[in-house]
Amino acid sequence: MTRRWIILISAAFAFAAFACGGGDSSEDEVYRVGVLESLTGLGETYGTVANNSKQMAADEINEAGGIDGKRLELVVEDSKCNAQDAITAYNKLTDVENLKIILGPSCSAALLGVAPIAQQDGNILFSGLAVHPDISQAGDYIFRNAINGEKNGTGLGNLLWDDGIKTVASLSESTDYAEGARLTTAEQFQKRGGQVVAEERYPSDTTDFRASLTKLINAAPDAIFVASQAEFSGGTAIKQLRELGYEGPIYGEIVSVGWTALEIAGDAATGVKAVVAVLEPGNAKGQDVISKFKERYDYITLAWYVASTYDDIYITAECLKQTGDDQDADGFKDCLNNITWSGAIGDNYSFDEQGDVTDVAPFIVEVLPTDERTADNQGYRVLAPAKSE
Repeated sequence: MTRRWIILISAAFAFAAFACGGGDSSEDEVYRVGVLESLTGLGETYGTVANNSKQMAADEINEAGGIDGKRLELVVEDSKCNAQDAITAYNKLTDVENLKIILGPSCSAALLGVAPIAQQDGNILFSGLAVHPDISQAGDYIFRNAINGEKNGTGLGNLLWDDGIKTVASLSESTDYAEGARLTTAEQFQKRGGQVVAEERYPSDTTDFRASLTKLINAAPDAIFVASQAEFSGGTAIKQLRELGYEGPIYGEIVSVGWTALEIAGDAATGVKAVVAVLEPGNAKGQDVISKFKERYDYITLAWYVASTYDDIYITAECLKQTGDDQDADGFKDCLNNITWSGAIGDNYSFDEQGDVTDVAPFIVEVLPTDERTADNQGYRVLAPAKSE
């Protein structure tokens, strides 16, 4: 064999070793984590917001030198706001991309579908949006800095009663999130002495709610509560409710008073009350994040979730800094269990033994007239902290 062929063969082996992970692979300079968000489907508006916020935070970290010199790479898959597609996306992130730390999913149904698999696999799920109360029991690898929806529902049930409402009727989308909002609200309202006089549910492809809304109006309730998974359906239902001549109080949850929902509802949403997670005006970090997001993307909806998912990335960076290994899910879990964080959604918050965020609470809001709604106030005024017990 000639010397030339020996050199070529040696070079080929060296390249093969590099490609298979030997030598100084570029992967050694990157931390890779997965992202599951509803980029299409029912949760598209807030899933896209969450994904954009995460990317903005990751870009900031990388531009500042990374995590101890290593870049943070987000590998994004679309959960489509449902369990089956979320499972498919999760399997791609874990089986194909070999990732152990997954940020998301956005929607409660998606997270509840994936959580048993992640728990069995020993992989992290860390969501900034999913609020269904059952997520608290999903396992010790499941975390969220979204406020447990039980607090929102309890707060709204209390608000209804404190506002003098004695009977209520509800319209809710047939999804885990919306049903959870309806149930927790009804339970607290009835506990206070109120009565639910009518309930209507609708499939997610519904665009005309007038038949269901007419039934609710005919039950003559003191107020009507709307719980939606998608901003489109929430805004449309509120608009059609007023078009049918209903003049009584309307109450909602965070999606039905999102910026996109309010644009759809227009004047019909004026005066709607809800219990939602909001960024306090005095939280400079939160306001700075929202300003940067609007400057970068030129839109905003559900600002609190912009902030919570932004925090997700910085918390992730801190935990990766501590573990030094994006494959160490157990070390990441220990980090989340012990961390105290001050960020865009508040100061000195942490996670309890069920993986739920502590030391942040929802507020009562009231939707403003259309000429007073701005991107800065998100379309509503903040009235008071909600009574979540």
